[in-house]
Amino acid sequence: MPLACEVWGGLAVNLLYLTLLAAVNLLAAGYAHRQLPRFTAGARRVLFTRLVLLGVGIALGYVAASETSGTLPALLAFLIGFGAVHLPAAMILFVKHGRGAPKS
Repeated sequence: MPLACEVWGGLAVNLLYLTLLAAVNLLAAGYAHRQLPRFTAGARRVLFTRLVLLGVGIALGYVAASETSGTLPALLAFLIGFGAVHLPAAMILFVKHGRGAPKS
């Protein structure tokens, strides 16, 4: 029997899928933070952007976790929400990297 739990309106969600999604989102968050200085002019702008991403990520992660029952699913929901905020930034930075864009 696969590992599953009751979350989000009684739907059974496989913990493996949640774990994989959390891992992918955390990789995107790490990539975004690593690439920010490469494409952002000025240390203050890099710091500001990081703080905004972290703050919004923590807020969305908190909301996602508070709507989830169970300790492990709530932790995974937090990580997924935190990483989801970073996905657009990571994708933009990935495209900038591919184009060889200068700092902006």
